[in-house]
Amino acid sequence: MAKFLGLDKLAYFFRIVKENGGIRSSLYKLYRSDDLKSGTLKGIDKYGNKYFENNRFFFGRNRWIEYAPKYGTDYDASQIPAEWFGWMHYKTDLTPDQDPSRPKYKWMLDHTENLTNTPEQYIPYSTTRPKIEAWVPPKSS
Repeated sequence: MAKFLGLDKLAYFFRIVKENGGIRSSLYKLYRSDDLKSGTLKGIDKYGNKYFENNRFFFGRNRWIEYAPKYGTDYDASQIPAEWFGWMHYKTDLTPDQDPSRPKYKWMLDHTENLTNTPEQYIPYSTTRPKIEAWVPPKSS
């Protein structure tokens, strides 16, 4: 009877709100990511991003990330490190701490996010003279 009236959905909603830390933090998560989910925490990377999984959702939608609070609402997919990228995109079912075959050499660089359209973006400079120069109007005397 409860399932017929939809009370199980209401109970599931209250459980999600409780798992996300109450009404206030649920509203904050809803503001940041436009989605409120519950799942098992699979791991945290060194940047503070949290990775979750819930197999009740559709395949392809059952893994998600909650970006670190330091990013606020200015987050993007380039902030996911390479070791978690494979897990997020279903290339492997093993999280980085469970995968013994993951290479780690001292010459490998640390992950950096894409800095396009930020003050730290890379802008190359040219050492050749331009072929076309801007027209400067003559001064009127």
